[in-house]
Amino acid sequence: MEFLKFDELEKKINSLITDYTLLKKRNLELEGLLKNTTAELEEANKLMGGLKEERDAVRAKVDSLLDLLQEIKAP
Repeated sequence: MEFLKFDELEKKINSLITDYTLLKKRNLELEGLLKNTTAELEEANKLMGGLKEERDAVRAKVDSLLDLLQEIKAP
């Protein structure tokens, strides 16, 4: 009867070890995905920054051209 309890305990411990191994593997996979996503996000933020600078430059040029047009007096 005592050995049955040990067998049951051994099965539970083996099950826990298996679950731990699977969870550890999944955790490593998720960490890799997170690193890739973080890198992609940083790249997208850099691109957005460049596009915002370009937009501001175009806006400034259009504003200056509109100012020039306003200075022209129609006869």
